[in-house]
Amino acid sequence: MKTMIVFMTLALFCNRCLVADDFTPDRVVTYKTIGDVQLKLHVFEPKGHQTNDKAPAIVFFFGGGWTGGDPKQFFQQARSLADDGMVAFSADYRVKSRNKTTPFESVTDAKSAVRWIRGHASELGIDPEKIVASGGSAGGHIAACTGVIQGEEEADEDRTVSSRPNAMILFNPVLDTTAKGYGLSKVGEARQTDISPCHHVRPGIVPTLLLHGTADTTVPFENAERFARLMEAAGNKCQLVAFEGQIHGFFNSPFFRPKTKDTSVYEQVMQKTRAFLVSLGYLDDSAS
Repeated sequence: MKTMIVFMTLALFCNRCLVADDFTPDRVVTYKTIGDVQLKLHVFEPKGHQTNDKAPAIVFFFGGGWTGGDPKQFFQQARSLADDGMVAFSADYRVKSRNKTTPFESVTDAKSAVRWIRGHASELGIDPEKIVASGGSAGGHIAACTGVIQGEEEADEDRTVSSRPNAMILFNPVLDTTAKGYGLSKVGEARQTDISPCHHVRPGIVPTLLLHGTADTTVPFENAERFARLMEAAGNKCQLVAFEGQIHGFFNSPFFRPKTKDTSVYEQVMQKTRAFLVSLGYLDDSAS
């Protein structure tokens, strides 16, 4: 009998673990169709969310050098922020391995995603003036481009609906696509600054949180420092959080990197993320 009780207790505990690690989206919607390609948004909603709510929203873009990647990269972050009261999206977008595209099409898709979310705000139950663009590495780049780069819009979309987010949260993003940064071979020398955020900073760019590892050998930490200086010089709000000794991809969740034993860095990343959202008035103090 004691053995059976212990077994049942362990089974119940394991079931709770599975539930805790269940980062399945509440639903999946198509935000863009190009030929036979349907691009999806994986949607995570607060408990009891209604379409007449006006919740803040955040859309994540996965990393992968504009070549590959998986929206699942940000499922845990999306669920966590949905539990805090945001409507969170993890977006698919075109990449070279699946769609034979370049970084320019990836940027266009990111802008389409922000525009679609804003254009459907009333049915999604979100505030169209509280949309955050976020992502890591190449995904951080295209998120940054939604707030910084002018142009690169889909030709047949309704331009009266803005593709510009209201804030940005960027995890070791590509911010310079010249030889001083990352991606020159992918954007080409002739267009090396066209979608390089460092080369397009100007007054009026939305509030930005940068999180970057100082030991990043893929995307130089110096790029983040330079972008932050340029933003501040232009009168824009930009907070750079340096993660000492951390390498590229330090921000990834235990769900996406299950072999990660130390979750403290991920927890610090989420704490900084929440604190920034609280500072904007997108979350209340209890979230930070």
